[in-house]
Amino acid sequence: MARHALSLTPAHVARVHRDLADPGPLPGMMLLDDADYAALGRDLLAQREDPDAPLRLFAYGSLIWKPEIAHERERPALARGWHRSFCLKMRRFRGSPDQPGLMMALDLGGQCKGVLFDLPKDDPALQLGRILRRECTTKPTVNTPRWLRVETAGGPVQALGFVMNRASPQYTGRLDLPEVAKVLARACGHWGSGAEYLLNTVAGLQARGIRDSRLWQLQAMVAAEIERDALTGAGATPPDRG
Repeated sequence: MARHALSLTPAHVARVHRDLADPGPLPGMMLLDDADYAALGRDLLAQREDPDAPLRLFAYGSLIWKPEIAHERERPALARGWHRSFCLKMRRFRGSPDQPGLMMALDLGGQCKGVLFDLPKDDPALQLGRILRRECTTKPTVNTPRWLRVETAGGPVQALGFVMNRASPQYTGRLDLPEVAKVLARACGHWGSGAEYLLNTVAGLQARGIRDSRLWQLQAMVAAEIERDALTGAGATPPDRG
């Protein structure tokens, strides 16, 4: 697949970036504890079809460019029945209480091309625990772990994925691309900006020969929003009251 230059660049990301302190858990938020992670891991391991197979992880967003886990193999994979969506409202990490951001989740419907990681075979409980602590923070979970059937060139396999909990108050539903672009062009948290998150994801997909047409449109729209803000002196939005 021919590679084309992205409209969104590190220079755009630098315009949006702000050094912010971690506000910490938001009021009323219940965090998962060691017992919760252990129970999640036990339940998931009990549901594996083949306990002798490598633990496999389906990555669709930041896990592609920042896996933070050891893996022995990666390959393209397709998850049917799920699609990438900026449907997760963030008041921490890549957003703030005053200016919430958006992050991606797997939402129902469509299909998603991503990356399948085969993890080391030794101690699957340990491997799974590391993944759960990376992806899940609160209870009930927002990014809910579940086994997915994903397609690869070698046939279908079972892989762990993290899907959107539609009952969560952080679920936004399906947003129009222009609305998402306005948020990503301005929101920032102590982990960085939404623009950075988008750029890294699109670049990571492109490097692996995967093209997501909606994300490609979105990165051009976010770049245009940032350039427009630079010309008008806009950027930050009024504090969110929702």
